[in-house]
Amino acid sequence: MAWTTARKILFHLDPERAHALAAGALRAVGAAGGALRPRPDDSLRVRCLGLDFESPLGMAAGFDKGEVLVRGLHALGFGHVEVGTITPRPQAGNPRPRLFRLPEHRALINRMGFNNQGTAACGRRLARLPREGRGIVGVNVGKNKDTPNEREVEDYLAAIDALHPWADYLVVNLSSPNTPGLRDLQDRAPLERLLGACVDRVRPLGKPLLVKLAPDLAPEALDEAVDVAVACGASGVIATNTTIQRPGAVAGHPRAGEAGGLSGAPLAPLSLSALRRAHARAAGRIPIVGVGGIMDAADAYARIRAGASLVQVYTGFVYGGPGMARRILEELPELLRRDGFGSVAEAVGTLPD
Repeated sequence: MAWTTARKILFHLDPERAHALAAGALRAVGAAGGALRPRPDDSLRVRCLGLDFESPLGMAAGFDKGEVLVRGLHALGFGHVEVGTITPRPQAGNPRPRLFRLPEHRALINRMGFNNQGTAACGRRLARLPREGRGIVGVNVGKNKDTPNEREVEDYLAAIDALHPWADYLVVNLSSPNTPGLRDLQDRAPLERLLGACVDRVRPLGKPLLVKLAPDLAPEALDEAVDVAVACGASGVIATNTTIQRPGAVAGHPRAGEAGGLSGAPLAPLSLSALRRAHARAAGRIPIVGVGGIMDAADAYARIRAGASLVQVYTGFVYGGPGMARRILEELPELLRRDGFGSVAEAVGTLPD
């Protein structure tokens, strides 16, 4: 009830103003420590990417764009936080307004455009982050808007070089719909060139590197992207980013014509389908991280059974509030036990066709 009231107040504010207030609250929560942090059931522990996750639940990239709100999010119950997308040089992103709520559909449309303060500022904040009380930290990197695609490798490598000391894992984001031409990097030739260079850079560092894909790829293109990820030596695939489609009833919403990526509940069927296909194509060679339209424990469980070793949320957190992670951590073990699973790993990929 308290969150329902608070959300009504926040939703009367500009979305970016509301985010700034939430960020301030998370800093305060992080500074206070994690004494009241929910302790995940042992059945939720996951060994993935060579790392030990206390639960599969994480915060997706896009919420923390380099502010490094990691301690606050960890205190709420998130086992991992993906910071980013971070570009080598600071950039303001696209003109405002660029973030829109669709409350009737529990959805957002954003065209933020990788707004962030660059690797130097993010690196300074990550360097100050204590090792204790932070969980696992991922860093999601991208290219600056004014960097042509034929030079994209330089930007991704520069971001990796600057931020890898503080990252438990790294993610190559080439699937945002809000940077012109970025999604072209998912085609085979540029994907091979980019991923190959990034994997070569991180291999001596011993850090996992994943690639985040779009839900709008044709099935054959998704298969090809997964094949390239495996062949290049990537550690995993994140499925999926936001969609440029406006499925179902969203098409009739007054905001449907806004350019940008749609996230939240309407994205779930597209993201789930892409996840299942990516998992089938990977055939156990690399893990899949599920994200896109996860609004509650049932959604998270469905992604795990569809093939996700880890799951991430963002828009679900906007609508579900600070207690969302706790609810998922409480309900997910019950769903596992109901179906006879003793761990997350046992449930991965068991959804019937």
